[in-house]
Amino acid sequence: MSERVILTTSSHLEGYRVTEHIDVVSSECVFGMNILKDMFAGFRDFFGGRNKSSQAALRDARITCLDELRREAEEIGANAVIGIDLDYSEISGGGKSMLFLVATGTAVKVTKV
Repeated sequence: MSERVILTTSSHLEGYRVTEHIDVVSSECVFGMNILKDMFAGFRDFFGGRNKSSQAALRDARITCLDELRREAEEIGANAVIGIDLDYSEISGGGKSMLFLVATGTAVKVTKV
């Protein structure tokens, strides 16, 4: 990316002025959680403690989804995305478990004040 797109969950950026609202942008990521991760997560649930593999999957999903959101915003001429919302869901059934993440925000052009 030639110019880094700024991302924020806030409705404004300190030190910047929104000069144009371009469009709503979103990215969706689905990550499969394999049977071993699910099994060890079950053990952690039973015995207590943190599940590092699940935490890593959540972190990877967030990073990937935000990178895609940044790329989509840049493609339509934005240099920032404000008001970002991250929604996580789990889809399971048939012995499979999937992590679903949707990131949405408003693509804007900003200038420094």
